[in-house]
Amino acid sequence: MADSVVWVGVFTGATAVLASWVTTLGNARAAKVQAEASAQVQRRDRVRETRRAAYLELMEQAHITGELFWRVGDAYAQLDDPDDRLTRIQGLRVELRDAFDPLMRCVRVIVLEGPAPAAEEAKGVQQTAAEACRALWRVTEGDPGAHGRFDENHRAFRHRLEEFIEAARTAMIAS
Repeated sequence: MADSVVWVGVFTGATAVLASWVTTLGNARAAKVQAEASAQVQRRDRVRETRRAAYLELMEQAHITGELFWRVGDAYAQLDDPDDRLTRIQGLRVELRDAFDPLMRCVRVIVLEGPAPAAEEAKGVQQTAAEACRALWRVTEGDPGAHGRFDENHRAFRHRLEEFIEAARTAMIAS
């Protein structure tokens, strides 16, 4: 009988040790899964916030550029003297050059951060802004059709900005 009691004690002790080991292993795995899930959520939130900030920055820079484009139209509407108009347009070209660098930086950040549809639309905004600036340069060079091309490029710029905003909205919903 004493042997049975010893065996029961050994078996009970071994079962307790095994159960404790299994519980510890399970708790460790659960903690690891929870830590990985938490890290993934934090990473997703960081990516989302980085993208959001990049999108907002591009929209702000595009607004500044677009405002300068509108002022070109104002120069045509408000100034009858060609020399005064040319002087105003040349001043706006200088301001546009200053505004274009931050716009390009924003586009590069979005190309880096993605996703691809938003990056492509951001590049489209940059491209149409550059085309409008080239048309404006041609205006200052006296090219007779340059003002019309500038107006077309300005409209294309606004349209591409709207497309970018839609792509950014879609990207934010998906993330």
